[in-house]
Amino acid sequence: MDNRELIMKKQDWKDRLNVVYSTNPDFDYTVEQEEEPNTLPPQQQKLRVQIDRKNRGGKVVTLITDFVGTKDDLKGLEKMLKSKCGVGGSSKDGEIIIQGEFRERIVDLLKKEGYTQTKPKG
Repeated sequence: MDNRELIMKKQDWKDRLNVVYSTNPDFDYTVEQEEEPNTLPPQQQKLRVQIDRKNRGGKVVTLITDFVGTKDDLKGLEKMLKSKCGVGGSSKDGEIIIQGEFRERIVDLLKKEGYTQTKPKG
């Protein structure tokens, strides 16, 4: 068992917090898994790049939205953008947040990577 499986096993109890105990020996608790959407090829991704200042304590971030794909692919794109811009950031729910104002640079980077339908917004 690798580290990831051990972590998942340790967090398994969180999925059952609101489940009543059963004395039935045949009871099998299963958790419904959300299916991740398949990652679209870069040419079909319609990414939008915008500058955002709301709810960030006055800090400026570049927001990349509308990514369709798996969490791993989103993380990979986030990592590439962070390293090319030399800044920090994060990603979740189809959005990538890059610290700082890098709208034009990120649009250029994404187009070089094959994301031809990328557009700056705002």
